[in-house]
Formats: sequence, C-alpha cells, structure tokens
Amino acid sequence: MPKQPAVYLLASERNGTIYIGVTSDLVKRIWEHKQNLVEGFTKEYGVHTLVYFELHDEMTQAIQREKQLKKWKRSWKLRMIELKNPDWRDLWPEIV
Repeated sequence: MPKQPAVYLLASERNGTIYIGVTSDLVKRIWEHKQNLVEGFTKEYGVHTLVYFELHDEMTQAIQREKQLKKWKRSWKLRMIELKNPDWRDLWPEIV
C-alpha cells in the first residue's frame, strides 16, 4: 500500500480499549504499533489490533476526521467498527 493519509482504530480485543490515530503511512505506523515501538498509550495498554481504517486524499482531511472521531461517543465508534468489521478481525494482513 503506497503512502496515503489515513485514520485508523486499534483495539486491545473485541469491545476492548480503542485507540484512534492518523498517519501518512498506514503500513509503517501499524507495524510500529505492533512492534511496541510507539511509546505511550498503545504500548502501555496492549492496543495492537487494526480493526478499522479510512484512507483520505489529503492529510488535512484525515486530521479533521481523526478529531471528529475522538469526540464521538464510544457506542458510535463501536457501531462504526461493527458495520465494517463485525468479527473484529485484525486488518493488518489486508494492508501489507
């Protein structure tokens, strides 16, 4: 997958802890999370499963969407994941 702005959601498990991030290189960033190279929340809480992502044309769009999602209620985020990924599969194999 070529570099492209993206918003992504990681989860610790189904209905578990959720992390929302933004990146210009989804493959690289998710790999960094999975290798515990990203200090902070995801490393501390074991949040490494890619359960949702959106690709955007411009980084400004991706950042705006990330900010929007971070304001959402948890139930809305869970519903969004369930609609696209009802089994909460790790989407990592789909992007590499």
